[in-house]
Amino acid sequence: MSQVLRFASWALGRPYHAARVLLTPRTRPSEPHTHADFHEFMGVIRGRGEHLLDTGAVPLEPGDVVLVRPRDQHAFRGSAPDGLEFVNVAFPSSAWQGFLNLTRTNPTGSWDAARQPITFRPGDPDGVVATFESALERFSDGPGTFDLMHFWIDLLPQVSPEELPATASGQQAPDWLVEACGAMRAEDNLRGGVPRLLELARVSPAHLSRTLRTAYGMRPTDFVADLRLEHAASLLAATTDPIAEIAVRCGFSSQSYFTRCFTAAHAMSPRAFRHQAQRAFVP
Repeated sequence: MSQVLRFASWALGRPYHAARVLLTPRTRPSEPHTHADFHEFMGVIRGRGEHLLDTGAVPLEPGDVVLVRPRDQHAFRGSAPDGLEFVNVAFPSSAWQGFLNLTRTNPTGSWDAARQPITFRPGDPDGVVATFESALERFSDGPGTFDLMHFWIDLLPQVSPEELPATASGQQAPDWLVEACGAMRAEDNLRGGVPRLLELARVSPAHLSRTLRTAYGMRPTDFVADLRLEHAASLLAATTDPIAEIAVRCGFSSQSYFTRCFTAAHAMSPRAFRHQAQRAFVP
């Protein structure tokens, strides 16, 4: 049975997580796993290996880029003689969709509709390696949201300048939904919950629910809950504000309800999450 990984457990309040991984020919393949709530780009730096999928093994070589979405099950194995070295860059799926909304990306392809992780073989392997190395260096220095956007902006033209990611259904979200979902990231709107999302969208509850499910694969209540928990994780990691105050800022009715929701989503309490996040920044 594969592991299910959550973004907060690895990033600890940071906007993205980056790591260098080396699998020698003698190293056991990595554990099969899926992602609960994040996307990941992986760039092969040197060596060769295989991406182990439900449908079989996909060979990997320097300069290859792999896009992994939530629910994709995968693992890696290094090949002789040098093994496989790659850099992972993982980020919340909600942030990824927000970036596509912000940039009005035209989804002429259907990356998120594919049945397995997608492998790209760009024409400039050295450029790919430099992009991933830069993301890793920025991560080690304590990244900001702009650093994640910098990575996306640098990488996307290299992997496919015209076939950019689609929404969960492979269809482009209508402008009114893009604008309403983007506006919901403001704290004042976030506290208003689904009723505020309806006001911003200016459509009926049924139309909002149907369109949000078609475009992003989720219900309005789940969308708002994810945004609230994502913002709460950032506040826990980056501020010393009392947990009760953070709960109110993010739109939760009480600290106890916030604690239950946060613990269910991240498998740790807000207090434990803050402790781990602080330790991630301070040796």
